[in-house]
Amino acid sequence: MNPALRTSATGMSAQQTRTEVIANNLANVNTTGFKRSRAHFVDLMYQQVQGPATLGGPEAGELPAIQVGRGVRLAAVERLHTQGAFEQTGRALDLAIEGEGFFQVQMPGGKLAYTRDGSFTLSEDGSVTTQGGYPVSPALTVPDDATGITVGRGGVVTAQFSGGESREIGRIEMARFANPAGLLAVGENLYTETPAAGAPIAGFPQEDGMGAVQQGALETSNVEIVQEMVDMITSMRAYEINSKAIKNAEEMSEIANNMVR
Repeated sequence: MNPALRTSATGMSAQQTRTEVIANNLANVNTTGFKRSRAHFVDLMYQQVQGPATLGGPEAGELPAIQVGRGVRLAAVERLHTQGAFEQTGRALDLAIEGEGFFQVQMPGGKLAYTRDGSFTLSEDGSVTTQGGYPVSPALTVPDDATGITVGRGGVVTAQFSGGESREIGRIEMARFANPAGLLAVGENLYTETPAAGAPIAGFPQEDGMGAVQQGALETSNVEIVQEMVDMITSMRAYEINSKAIKNAEEMSEIANNMVR
């Protein structure tokens, strides 16, 4: 088989994967707290046709080795945790993080998950939960007779009651990671810890490198539609040119076969 066929096939496969990543970014352009991904590729092993060669005497120059590449492979799909824009909602339980950090969420099995999606709601018993029903950690409960709540930039939650009384009912705790790109996305805007991300560093907003909390706002997706569309076009053109290389390699093989008939 002509090696160019396999080489071009790896290129087509790589561009197809890149297109899938871009499509997922575009699909989540309106997902709260979503972080865009980027496919990263590396070249494959090289075939050495000829080793380094010395011309003339020992003091003469040396020609480099002749190598022919054999394609490309997917190395990683990197998640870019850049800050998204804020959308003002005016809702008391909508919280955005300005800076580093994740909200902590208690999963059913006892394991913690992490999210940048601060569109929280109240359960039937007054617990603050995600839209999927997972309570924040540490648990935060709003009293039944509270008329409103205020969340400070430092995460302090204060409840207001009739008659003008107010009382602190808790403080939001966050976590950050040395390498947030290493977190494992599990759906529902949640991430889980992995060795690649490092151990979580817990703390309060505006302390220990954590960002500040902004009440009445949500962090939007950091996907830039124009950039994704440009990447989609370049990916399509690369896919097309690799398919032409396969066609050319097949035609060359056909010519060679016809010569021996």
